[in-house]
Amino acid sequence: MLRAPDISEKDNSAVSYSKLLKKATSMLVAETEEKKHLKERVVNECFPPLKLSDLSVEELKDLCKDLHHKIDVVDEARYDIEVKVAKNEQEIQSLNQKIVELKGAKRPHLKKVKKTAEDKLGAYTDASKLTKADFKVKLKTVKKEDEKKEEVTDWRKNVEAMSGMEGRKKLFDAGQ
Repeated sequence: MLRAPDISEKDNSAVSYSKLLKKATSMLVAETEEKKHLKERVVNECFPPLKLSDLSVEELKDLCKDLHHKIDVVDEARYDIEVKVAKNEQEIQSLNQKIVELKGAKRPHLKKVKKTAEDKLGAYTDASKLTKADFKVKLKTVKKEDEKKEEVTDWRKNVEAMSGMEGRKKLFDAGQ
């Protein structure tokens, strides 16, 4: 038999939920503080503070040269790693391309076409009873105009007529 939940049960669940939230937030704060202290400790171990006030000028120069040498070594290692990463990325891309080529082109999912009752019955009717639609009847008729063709004349006569000053005068007059 089903019974209605008591009001006291709801209060207990709400109280336990809020206690869980408080406990989780306190644990989260403690974890972030622990990570912060761990980071500070590691940094102090790896990079102890420099005592520059006790060093002479020559010792400072040696220290600078030493630091520059370490920086160069780290930069070379970083560059080598970048080259390796670029090469690996290119290889991954070529392998992905080969995979795509091997799979072949994806065929699109074809949609189902619903047939109407007329379409279904149309397949069973006699082909002689069907009338074919004449689409040419509905088209407009357009009259074609015949282009005027220039008469083909002997080109030598034209050259003789245009030779000399009078031919040039005719060309000049025709241009205006």
